[in-house]
Order: sequence, then C-alpha cells, then structure tokens
Amino acid sequence: MYSNRWAHALLSTGLLWFLLAIAFAPANKIYQQGLVALLWVPCIALAWSARACLGEAWRGQRLLFSLLLLLALWASISLLWSHTQEPDREFKRVLYIAFFVLFFPILADAKPDRVMRLMQWAGVGLGVAALVSMIKFFGVQHHAWLARVEGVGELSHPILGAYVIGVAVIWTLLWPPRTKPLQVVWCLALLLGSAFVVMSQSRGAVLALFFTIVALPIWWRHRRAFYLSAAAVVVAVIGFWLMEPLMMARGSSYRPEIFEAALKMIELHPLTGLGLGSEYNVVVADGTRFDHSHNLFTHIAIELGVPGMLLWAGIWLTVLWQAWRVRETDFGRGMIGIWLFSTLAMQFDAASLTGSPRAEWFITWLPIGLASLLVWARGEVAPAVIKSRVPLNQ
Repeated sequence: MYSNRWAHALLSTGLLWFLLAIAFAPANKIYQQGLVALLWVPCIALAWSARACLGEAWRGQRLLFSLLLLLALWASISLLWSHTQEPDREFKRVLYIAFFVLFFPILADAKPDRVMRLMQWAGVGLGVAALVSMIKFFGVQHHAWLARVEGVGELSHPILGAYVIGVAVIWTLLWPPRTKPLQVVWCLALLLGSAFVVMSQSRGAVLALFFTIVALPIWWRHRRAFYLSAAAVVVAVIGFWLMEPLMMARGSSYRPEIFEAALKMIELHPLTGLGLGSEYNVVVADGTRFDHSHNLFTHIAIELGVPGMLLWAGIWLTVLWQAWRVRETDFGRGMIGIWLFSTLAMQFDAASLTGSPRAEWFITWLPIGLASLLVWARGEVAPAVIKSRVPLNQ
C-alpha cells in the first residue's frame, strides 16, 4: 500500500510541508498540525505495509538504529528524575522523532533519488523564502541595510533562520538538477540563500557555510569542487574586508563563558543529567543568564548526562561513517555536506534535541532521517526484498 501513487504523493507532500511550511505557514500551530496530518499519521498508517522496506533499512543501518533506540530509551528513563511538568508530552515528542526517522525509508522505498528530487524543489522554495524575507525586511519594513535580516514564518530568528537556509544552500549546491533551464533556477536559489545567510549576520551560519564549501575537495574529487572551494575563499576574503567592523562588533557573544559555565553544570550531574525536558539557565561569571547552553552537545549532557551525550556522538559519527562509505555517489556527497554544515552549526547556538519540530530539526533530525537511506545509496537491494514488494495483482 505504501508504494501506491496516492501514498507516495501524500508522503511527498509531508516532506515538502516539513521543509517549506516552516517559512510559509501562517502560524507555528498550523505548521505543527500540518505535520500531524501529512507526515506522522501517514507514516503510522503505512508502516505495517512497509515492514519489508523498514526491515531492510534496519539490517543495513543496524548500528545507527540501535544507537537511536538506546538514546530514546535513556531519554525516556531520565523522565523519572526530570523536573519537567509534562513528562507525557516529552515522551510523546520522543515518539514523534522515531516516526520522523522511519518516515524517510517509507517515502524513499529504496530509491534515495526520490527524496533528492523533493529536496531539490524544497531548496528552490527556501531560496524564494529568502527572497521574500529580504524584500519584506528591507523593502516593506524599511529596516537599515546593516540590520540583521529576519526570515518569514518560523525563520524569524536571525540565527536559526540562517541555519535552515544555510543547510538548504548546501544540499541545493550538491544536488543540482540535470536540465539547463532548471539549473538557472537552481543558481538563483543558491545566490538568494547565500545572500540571506550573510545578511543575517549569523557568524555561526556563515562560518559553517564557508568551511563546508571550502572542504568540498576532501570528499568530492572533482574539478568543480576545487573551483567552488577557491571561489568561497575569494568571496570570504572580500566579504570580511567589507564587513569586518560589523561582524566583529558583537565580540564573542559570551560563547566561551557560556561553554565554561555549561561544563560546570555538567559536573554537578555527570551521569544522570537534569532529565529530559528540564528547564535550566546558564549563568556566566558576570551574572548574565542564558536559557540554554548554545551548543547541542553540552545541552544534551546537561539534560541527559554524559551517557546521553556519548550516545548522540555515536549516532552523529555513525552518520558520517555511513555517508563516507558512499561518498562517490550523489546522495553520499550531499549527506557529507549536510553533516559537516550541521556539525559546525550546532556548536554555536542550536540547543534543542527533542523539542517539537522547529528550525533546529534541519541540522539534527533531518540529517539522521536522510542517513537512514544510505543503505540504498549504491543501489544494492536484496532480490528477496524486491520480490516481497511486488504487488499481489502483478
């Protein structure tokens, strides 16, 4: 049933909703309701019919899925000592994440190129969102050109909005269309997205985008990768020369002090953490308070202790290892780029692992969902599984 046209159309709509409605949905509540209707409910309804596909994903990514199960189990156990007032809500979010990861194998049906095509269109759509954001911010609202641009919809936070558009630039860059007319649109989307990231003045997003493009030749041994890397260096030098006072005006934004204070908090509860969903404040030496640690790894260690952080690190490194094994494929190259950008981005501001779907999911759970498809990146599908997928009426 999951391989029928109507099911594929519904699942495709769910992915596009997740990727695009974060910018274009009129309200966060509508965005969340759309995910329930178009992503989670179809995933649950079609999971049984897709059991052969999910079983193949499990066999091919046994380490990744085992670590995810262990992290989910540890996070659920931590609710026993968590200070959250709604433990059932936190547990429900863990289930949402589980179905989100399972959604990708069901949608792809052993064909990662299906997801790649959808993400190509989503990259163009987020390029349009970047354009609309800049027109609204500078043209309609008449902000000064040196102000930090804010995106539309849930991209209104300059940092998190830049992370979403930045990772979209990376997958759009590494998964280009093959026809020339679409390549023109692709190029415009890249330029608009890159401009949005720079004008957001989010140094974390800018650095993540820069280093990811500069590092392309490490895993993509192609002349184009060297050209892109060199171009990124030239653009970065010119941009820094023009915008140095603006980019350096905010100093280090307390990041070293926050990191030091976060380490002290981890030392208080190194094994158990505060528990999943516990609210906390990071207080630096001068008394300034922050509502999270501005770093995903320290945030996880504060909530889930060192065991939780090690499990997350294992999951994250497994994604890289699996992507590196298929780096000669289009899907593998894109996955490494997404992984590297996300790794750099989560060092500076992202501090939400199990919250409801939001901008942070683009650099946490989206890469892991995509990684579940790496088992098919080489096109090596077991004949027995293919046979089991043939409809009974054929």
